[in-house]
Amino acid sequence: MPDGSKSSSTFEHLWSTVEHWAESFPEPAESRWHRKGMSKKGERRFNILSSLVIGLIALGWTWSIATARTDASGLSQTTGIISRALTDSRSPSVAYLTDAALGLVNPARGASGRLRARVADPGAPLSADTLPEGAVATFQSGHFAESTAVLAAPRRSGVWSLAIAVGSAIKPITDFSLITLKPAAEKRGGRIGLYYIGNWPRARTARGVRYEPPRGFIEVTREQQNTLLSDHFRLKDFFPHDQANVWPKYIVVEMKLVDKLELILTELRKQGIATRGVRVMSGFRTPQYNSGVGDTRGRASLSRHMYGDAADIFIDNDGNGAMDDLNRDGRVNTNDARVILGAANRVEAAHPSLIGGVGVYPGTSAHGPFTHIDTRGYPARW
Repeated sequence: MPDGSKSSSTFEHLWSTVEHWAESFPEPAESRWHRKGMSKKGERRFNILSSLVIGLIALGWTWSIATARTDASGLSQTTGIISRALTDSRSPSVAYLTDAALGLVNPARGASGRLRARVADPGAPLSADTLPEGAVATFQSGHFAESTAVLAAPRRSGVWSLAIAVGSAIKPITDFSLITLKPAAEKRGGRIGLYYIGNWPRARTARGVRYEPPRGFIEVTREQQNTLLSDHFRLKDFFPHDQANVWPKYIVVEMKLVDKLELILTELRKQGIATRGVRVMSGFRTPQYNSGVGDTRGRASLSRHMYGDAADIFIDNDGNGAMDDLNRDGRVNTNDARVILGAANRVEAAHPSLIGGVGVYPGTSAHGPFTHIDTRGYPARW
């Protein structure tokens, strides 16, 4: 039998079934359709077919909504997670939003995965994404608090803790800080407040790397000095060794340097070397400290320490204030500092964006051997 005959037979059978079904319903009362010349039997057919059509439309609409909720329709994965948690009563509690919200504010923990802070200019956007309707990010620093639904950094400088509010519930993010800079334009006569910084050399280019005076400073109060920048490093680790009793302090620390230091520690642990005793012998140096405080021998006029991307470190697990015997040869000397150099070489090979200088220094009567690490942008060894 031709296909057209089969289709016609199938349709006739379906229509016959609808007619039989319609006849099984009680006759409706007089309606406006009778005045239009429609029979009672025809009205029953019309009502049933209309109900089927409406049912199909409703089914298609429901399916479209479900597809839109699960499809990548312009929403990021993070926003989608939060949106579902806000609208679905079966979703987990606000605690479930922590990682998603943190992903918006701090897209990565660095190559090391161990960064615990992000540095931003006041009011700067923190993400191209936005929190969904109903979610609010609240930042707090001391007695100050700012809230936003568009993920912009607070407009006041400081070290901020972060919480995500959803309705009446609030979930703090306990292992993360947002740091907003004090604009460098607020420096007057080489000072910000009582803290003396000095003045940077004019901007210049050396070996293809631009040396620019800092655009701003991290303001650190006495209460905030223990803020973690990463798993092993705190703000106070990078203080210059002067003006100990002057607060707040103003320093420069590049998070790229902190990330590189954490990767170096990871490499050392792979060698079976404990790193809990890592010490920063010298971190940030103000221009005035770099040029005129302490033993200035060996300090370059364009020292990377002044730009916040250099640190002199050693490993002191036994707590005696000096480098440990890292190569286990029974002596402490520059060979132990070279163990750190080797770890830095492996890190730079794996992460070219972190390339910089690495220098080995011998011990003196004032200190033990140490290793200089920086992220200047081109390889240098000494």
